[in-house]
Amino acid sequence: MQTDTTATTAPATAATAASAQLPQLSHARNPGMALDLDWVAAAQANTSAIERRAATLPGRRSVKKEFQAAWLCKAVSLIDLTTLSGDDTEGRVRRLCAKARQPVRPDLLAALGMEGLTTGAVCVYHEMVETAVKALEGSGIPVAAVSTGFPAGLSPYKLRIAEIGESVKAGAKEIDIVISRRHVLTGNWQRLYDEMREMREAAGEAHVKAILATGELGTLRNVARASLVCMMGGADFIKTSTGKESVNATLPVSLTMIRAIREYEARTGYKVGYKPAGGISKAKDALTYLALLKDELGLPWLQPDLFRFGASSLLGDIERQLEHFVTGRYSAANRHPMG
Repeated sequence: MQTDTTATTAPATAATAASAQLPQLSHARNPGMALDLDWVAAAQANTSAIERRAATLPGRRSVKKEFQAAWLCKAVSLIDLTTLSGDDTEGRVRRLCAKARQPVRPDLLAALGMEGLTTGAVCVYHEMVETAVKALEGSGIPVAAVSTGFPAGLSPYKLRIAEIGESVKAGAKEIDIVISRRHVLTGNWQRLYDEMREMREAAGEAHVKAILATGELGTLRNVARASLVCMMGGADFIKTSTGKESVNATLPVSLTMIRAIREYEARTGYKVGYKPAGGISKAKDALTYLALLKDELGLPWLQPDLFRFGASSLLGDIERQLEHFVTGRYSAANRHPMG
């Protein structure tokens, strides 16, 4: 594969990454806008063209050697290190938070000149927010809580709104909400917009990531329209998936959502973040997503305040690749546990 030298601009240093997470934004927060149904109705998605573009990306965008190591360190700083299992315990969450503080072995970071590198955030269920906040105290790493009846979003609406407030009270700085998929499938854009506005209001100063559950929306056109409505409703991020659907983040879905973000900024002047989640477990996949983001939105989006990976196993593979760069040898995956 041909190396893309335009993609080798030096990423931010570890110190920059450690101070760039939400909510310490360097740009104005998206306030939302009045629902523009004409704009929503005009949104289309050329599925065949999008799929062709996505299929060619891995072969056209490749970085090697020290450039690859630099981009993989950048990817680490963009990870929402996540545990969303029914058997989560306080001990597991504390171990995950320790990994977020020290995501890569100290000797490898020293060899790379990346001391102080951390992940972008830690993402947990509401019950584990307080534990995570305590474990991350003083680190500058925010806690994200999945909310609003995650993952299906089918609990009573008043309880979904109340759940947001409880997670904020417990110390969550970011709230990952799930939208009501039925509003998209039935074209009830007003109802989706109203729910998004109310959820944004309930979150207060905490930043809101709207999970579209794209694998359940049927078409890329629905993905494009739902993306626009959520941004109009004040979402700080739009996110692909809960990680619980049968189809999670894909490059065609990502391209569709990223272009909606680009159009929204062009019309309103406000930047909205993007978070692919679910199914991204290999370092080479992370590099492809970063290349796509750089091509479509530019370098400002390659920071934790505008881009996150929703992942856990991804970090282990990145650490293996960094060890190979430093030592020339691959190690077993069990040498890089999450906690």
